[in-house]
Amino acid sequence: MSTDPGRRRRAHHIGVAALWIAVVAGYQVWAWRAGLGPAESVRRLVDALQDSAWGVLAYMGVYILRPLVLFSAAVLTVAGGFLYGPWLGLAIVLVASNASAMLAFGIGRWFGTGALAEGNRLEGYATRLRNRSFETVVILRLLLVPYDLVSYLAGFLRIRAVPFIAGTALGSLPGTVAFVLFGASVERFDGGVPSLDVRVLAASAVMLVVSLGLVRVVRRREGVAGA
Repeated sequence: MSTDPGRRRRAHHIGVAALWIAVVAGYQVWAWRAGLGPAESVRRLVDALQDSAWGVLAYMGVYILRPLVLFSAAVLTVAGGFLYGPWLGLAIVLVASNASAMLAFGIGRWFGTGALAEGNRLEGYATRLRNRSFETVVILRLLLVPYDLVSYLAGFLRIRAVPFIAGTALGSLPGTVAFVLFGASVERFDGGVPSLDVRVLAASAVMLVVSLGLVRVVRRREGVAGA
C-alpha cells in the first residue's frame, strides 16, 4: 500500500518542528533558571572570547547558529563591535550575520516545501513578494524587523535566494554598522552602566538616521515604480 508523498512530507515537517520547538523551549527554560538573559549570556561570551586564540571562529560559530534557539542578533552584533573594534568587528559581523540569515532562510525554505499549493491565498501573497523580493527584503531589513523572522518567512514563502541575500546584505548594512559602532563605543562590558566613546556613539546614531532615511527613499521609489 503506497503512502501519499505529501502526507509523509507533512508528517516529517511536523516531527522536525516539534523537536525544534522542544529544543528552543528547553534552552529558554535553562537560560531562565540560570539567570541568563541575552545581555548576561553575551557578557559571559565576551569574557570567554577576549583572551581566546579561537575567539573569532567561536564568535562566528555562535552567531551563525543562534537562529536555531532564536537568540538575539542585536546583542551579538554589539558584542562584535566591543570585541573586535569598528572595522574588523564590522567585517566579522557582516559575514556571520549573512551566514546566519542564509541558515534561517534554508530552514524556512525546507519547511515551506509543499506548503504553498496553487490557488492558496498564501501562495498568491508569496508570488507578489517574489516579484519584488529584493525591494521587500531591503525595506524589512532597514526597518529592523526581527532579523530571524524575516529570514524564516522569506525561506518559507520561497523567495529566490539571490534577491534575499542581496536584499539582506544591503538592507541590514546601516543597522549593522550602527550596532557595531555602538559596541565599539562601549569601553566596559561588565553588565554595569557602560562607559561610552561619545564620538563612535555619535557615528552609530548617524547610521540609524541614515537607515530611516533610506527606508523613505526606497518606499518613494517603489511608489513611483508602481504608479
